[in-house]
Amino acid sequence: MSPALPNKEALSNVRKSGVRILVAAGSSGGHIFPALAFLESLKVRLPEAETLLILPEKNAVSRIQAGAQKVSYTCISPFKLRPGFKNVVGLYNFLKGSWQSLFIILSFRPDLVVGFGSLASVPAVLLAWFFRIRVVIHEQNVLPGQANRLLAIFADRIAVSFPKTQEYFSKYRNKTAVTGNPLRKEMVILDKNKALDFFGFHPEKFTVLVVGGSQGSSSINDAFIKAVSGSSLKDKLQVIHISGTQDYESIKQRYQGLGIEVRVFAFLKQMQYAYSASDLALSRAGATTIMELMFFQLPAIILPYPHAYQHQLANARILENAGCALIIEERRLDSDGLRLEMERLMNNRDRLESMRSAYGKLFIPGAADLLVDEALKAI
Repeated sequence: MSPALPNKEALSNVRKSGVRILVAAGSSGGHIFPALAFLESLKVRLPEAETLLILPEKNAVSRIQAGAQKVSYTCISPFKLRPGFKNVVGLYNFLKGSWQSLFIILSFRPDLVVGFGSLASVPAVLLAWFFRIRVVIHEQNVLPGQANRLLAIFADRIAVSFPKTQEYFSKYRNKTAVTGNPLRKEMVILDKNKALDFFGFHPEKFTVLVVGGSQGSSSINDAFIKAVSGSSLKDKLQVIHISGTQDYESIKQRYQGLGIEVRVFAFLKQMQYAYSASDLALSRAGATTIMELMFFQLPAIILPYPHAYQHQLANARILENAGCALIIEERRLDSDGLRLEMERLMNNRDRLESMRSAYGKLFIPGAADLLVDEALKAI
């Protein structure tokens, strides 16, 4: 059980104080989206609060608008402790980014630092601990990342997205709470016909959403197009394909002549329309994608990213074990197998409805507000 919520007098004092909250996130949408959702909720609860978001210079923010949030950047980039020019540059950038983080903290003087994982959040959290600034960390994935495993000992509160994740923080149970993974406020379930109209689609056709995460996935893009090219059901199909920037032009060209109604996007900000319009998703298993599938209760074929310590496979297992999704691991991915799985689901509406129903109560509502509660407890 998590501690009681802050009392009204404490919350009033926080409001009057003009509290300053620094948020540090990584470079992908899976880190940035929850951070933005947290900041949106925080501003509603504490309109007088001053906030600052720290992001790596190389990140998805060029496509993910930070809105009215004040943002500072550091030059931190991934590296490994092994020989190689790229890793030497990465280590240099980490040291330089740590210096930049120190300057930001000394200038902003936060009352609280909230870290959303990844290497980019490490300097801000460690510096906050050193200066005796309160710290909250949030873990988006089922299997905690190396950064949050390291930072857990320095955190005053640990928020996790899935109940199973508490097992990995068993030494810190007294400061760990399940909040879910915050979704952006625009993520709302829309009327299906309205969502189909957004894409100019037909209500009688079967709609598939293909999405490989905020960066896109070449292996998913390639396997899906090969699969639908040989499908006998392609005339009954319409596709929302989010390809990523790198494959955008080639994917558009490959659809030409296939006779499939398709809308290709390098990146789609209005994902609520895509989820609401679709009958089936073909996707990676990033933490944000998993939480969105839960929210929209969308049956899915999931192809987890095979690297990054198998985080995505652990995420995908949550849906597979509940009966909401099928998993095809990348080492088993081939276009014929994918085509057969898709056609089985297209021909079995009862199975799809059963998959939708299986979501049940997996989704944790109000995650952003619950995370704000954890921040207030820490303060």
